[in-house]
Amino acid sequence: MNTVDIRHSQVEGGVPVLDVAGVLDAHNYEQLEQTFDSYFDRGVYTLIVEIPKLEYISSAGAGVFIGAAGKAQANDGNIVVVAPRENVQEIFDLLGICHVFPVVESREKALGIFAAAR
Repeated sequence: MNTVDIRHSQVEGGVPVLDVAGVLDAHNYEQLEQTFDSYFDRGVYTLIVEIPKLEYISSAGAGVFIGAAGKAQANDGNIVVVAPRENVQEIFDLLGICHVFPVVESREKALGIFAAAR
């Protein structure tokens, strides 16, 4: 079975960073959904999600990103996705996800988006 690995850290200023690796599909998307919800339950609505090690994302996995971005934005926050692989970026483009939340090449650019929003 495919697995997803989610690691947590923070950058200066306290913005949480999720490093998501592996495969995100219909069998395990709930792991990421629960991770987002755990931050939202604590009132944290600004998150950086780094995905250069995410090998594959299904529509169910993409739906988790869309739902999380909607909830974050409704609470004056946002999800910024960093460094998707080409095949993952293609899924985001196909589904129009890049219009829902920012997708950038580096953590520094993600932090710049949050700094500009303040």
